[in-house]
Amino acid sequence: MPNSASSKKRHRQSVDRRAHNRGIKSALKTQIRKLKEAVESGDAKTSSEELKAAAKKLDQAASKGVIHKNTSSRLKSRLSAHVKANVKK
Repeated sequence: MPNSASSKKRHRQSVDRRAHNRGIKSALKTQIRKLKEAVESGDAKTSSEELKAAAKKLDQAASKGVIHKNTSSRLKSRLSAHVKANVKK
């Protein structure tokens, strides 16, 4: 347990930040799962909409520092390739 006032405050901040980041990561994973389900169904329109939403969430998470910007770019690239390979227009 923290003893000094500054370490207590830092602990409170880290607990709050962790909860916030976990929420963002959870929403991100949910969006990616929705995209993969849309791709499996073969619906091109839904897949493109879900890809756009997933890219937005990835960019937001990267801008907030929840994930690294290169991780965001890599995931967007892989998801886009997945959609292009598995969805017939």
